[in-house]
Amino acid sequence: MTVAPESLQGIFDRVFAGIGQARGAFAPHLTPREVGTITNVSTGIALVSGLPNVGFEELLEFPGGVFGIAFNVDEDEIGVVLLGEYSHLHAGDQVERTGRVMDVAVGDGLLGRVIDPLGQPLDARGRVATSRRAPVERPAPPIMDRAPVTVPLQTGLTVVDALIPIGRGQRELILGDRRTGKTAIAIDTIINQQNRNVVCVYCAIGQRASAVAKVVASLREKGAMDYTVVVVAEGNDAPGLSYVAPYAATSIAEHFMELGRDVLIVYDDLTHHARAYRELSLLLRRPPGREAFPGDIFYIHSRMLERATHLSKKRGGGSLTALPIIETEAQNISAYIPTNLISITDGQIYLSPSLFELGVLPAVDVGKSVSRVGGKAQRAAYRAVAGDLKLAYAQFEELETFARFGARLDEDTRKIIEHGRRIRACLKQPESSPVSVPAQLAVLLALAANLFDQVPLEKMTDAGHAVHEAAARIPAEVCARLETAAKLSDEDRKAMIEIARQALGPFQPKPKVQSETDKNAGKKPEPSATTETKSALKPDKSTSAPKSETERKAEPKPELVPAGGAKPNAATNAHSDPKAEPKSERETQPNASAEAKPDSNPKSEAKEKAS
Repeated sequence: MTVAPESLQGIFDRVFAGIGQARGAFAPHLTPREVGTITNVSTGIALVSGLPNVGFEELLEFPGGVFGIAFNVDEDEIGVVLLGEYSHLHAGDQVERTGRVMDVAVGDGLLGRVIDPLGQPLDARGRVATSRRAPVERPAPPIMDRAPVTVPLQTGLTVVDALIPIGRGQRELILGDRRTGKTAIAIDTIINQQNRNVVCVYCAIGQRASAVAKVVASLREKGAMDYTVVVVAEGNDAPGLSYVAPYAATSIAEHFMELGRDVLIVYDDLTHHARAYRELSLLLRRPPGREAFPGDIFYIHSRMLERATHLSKKRGGGSLTALPIIETEAQNISAYIPTNLISITDGQIYLSPSLFELGVLPAVDVGKSVSRVGGKAQRAAYRAVAGDLKLAYAQFEELETFARFGARLDEDTRKIIEHGRRIRACLKQPESSPVSVPAQLAVLLALAANLFDQVPLEKMTDAGHAVHEAAARIPAEVCARLETAAKLSDEDRKAMIEIARQALGPFQPKPKVQSETDKNAGKKPEPSATTETKSALKPDKSTSAPKSETERKAEPKPELVPAGGAKPNAATNAHSDPKAEPKSERETQPNASAEAKPDSNPKSEAKEKAS
């Protein structure tokens, strides 16, 4: 098919006319771009020149999609903390400003996911579906927007909920030596939030990949990943990621708090965070202070933990509870970083390696642990029994130390020690086995009523399980009252103590009561001392013991025997010869021979009668 030349000319004219109109309507706008140059690359940091307008903590983009945070803003160069793999960066590479600060993805799409501090997925489940991002560094809520801590956060651990309670919106430090069960307490707390409408965020800072995988597997097994977000900065990552990780996790948690929800965040642990910040500061030539930490090490932790609070009702009423973890060295809780965090937080849970070695798990040292807020948020049912329990446990620990010197103890001291040992046995709890509120209160009431004092120590574990199972028989209306702030009534207390008493019945030692028939059947009859004496004094007929004067006169007189005649019979010899009496009777019964002495010579009496 051919087209006429005049037709093609018209088409070209219309196209060029349209292009001309578009060209005339276009007004070019110049967008300035600041591009700098890398002057030096070191471990986790880079020095950049040529960015005169960069701001503090602004995000910079490096070749290969690597980002960094402007940390040192000097006149000639900028110290940048790198967030990611930096081995391909070299001096002379270009650096570009982004004009924004470091941010992270937030939203419900993060629930059940494992991400890094930049929001990238680590669980091979595809892209994270979120539509909003929030800066990792945000100011803490002002004081007037906060509300008192009044609602408890149940951990499922009896020793914590009863003696060191935690409230929603509180900051409770967990500290102890390496391998004493610090992470286990935090994970048990997350597992116990199931069906309690609490969102959990677990932030792993500088942990081994195997340890993080174990924690995630445990959370998945217990069904806790449905309401949990895991933010991971592994030990082999850049120190900048370890530094940013807790701030990113806090921003994720704050998003849920601002929606009016209760949130729990765990920082595991801030020791690695402080060391990463020290490493970055020393590489950036910041002046070192105590233990080579920079002078603002206190500030980086305080500005993060101050974001944990309970918002007022006009702000939605949400709460953010923080459980930071710190590792001590040789039980030194007075070191630099532990003392900083103790002063920032609202209490601490100290784990003792001595208790851990004895098998007391969780190894919480009640004497060195304290909660400065949780007592106000603790349920009244706990307060009714926890005060006396803590005092009795403290007395037991002091007396137990004293008793190790081998001192002789009186009865009252021995009872206190035995009661304290049963308190310690009841506070033991296996890992990943949270206990419900009614079961905890049943055990505490049984301890207060001294129901466990008669249970042998080797049976205390089974006895505690029996009380936990029996707590399921507590009426539903009583359980509902236990979950509220109402005080424990006398009727409820008696009902729970009776249930615990019935559960402990099989573990009580049986009283040793025997009937008279059982006693006689089980024993060989032994003659009493009075019976023995009477039998010894009473002569046997076979031996013809001496008779009384009346009996001898009533009997026929014996025949007289001449001097050379036959011998007297055996009976006469037995009576006449005192040696014929058994030796045992003479030794044991001297009174018998004394009483028989006047009549013991029948021979002389016979001679007198014959004459």
